[in-house]
Amino acid sequence: MTTTSRARALLAFFLLLDAAPLAADMIGQDAPACAAGHGPAIQANIVGLKDRVGEVWLELYPATEADFLRPDEELIAEGKTFRRTRSHLPASGAVSICVRVPRPGRYALLLRHNRVGKDKFSIFSDGAGFPSNQRLGRSRPKHSQALIDAGPGITVANIRVQYLRGLGGFGPL
Repeated sequence: MTTTSRARALLAFFLLLDAAPLAADMIGQDAPACAAGHGPAIQANIVGLKDRVGEVWLELYPATEADFLRPDEELIAEGKTFRRTRSHLPASGAVSICVRVPRPGRYALLLRHNRVGKDKFSIFSDGAGFPSNQRLGRSRPKHSQALIDAGPGITVANIRVQYLRGLGGFGPL
């Protein structure tokens, strides 16, 4: 093997390492579905956490604008899709949370970092993220920011959590 071919092989090896996902702690009640590859399910790889305080919640809504962020009790009473999985955060390392979906299709997805431990979102301390990773700013999240197409297996979304950042509204840290 020549020096040039060894250098190319080494470069290819390091590029493969760089492209490989980090091993993450899979959390949430539906974690076994994602860990075993039993779909349909959505695996949200969480990045940009402010800290490891509280819980993360992954909520699945119908893909309609009228149903996006509606109270879960109403959606369930009407027989519409709603699922929430939640978990305390591990002390360190990469984190992924899994939620099962009823069937392949389009859904709306919300990731919430519930830092204060209340059922109501705290604008001053909690964080939120969506599959689009667009900056949230000062307005209510748009339905289009939350849309995700779930396939028959495990659909992976990398979601960056955003927190209130002064007068500019919500954004990544």
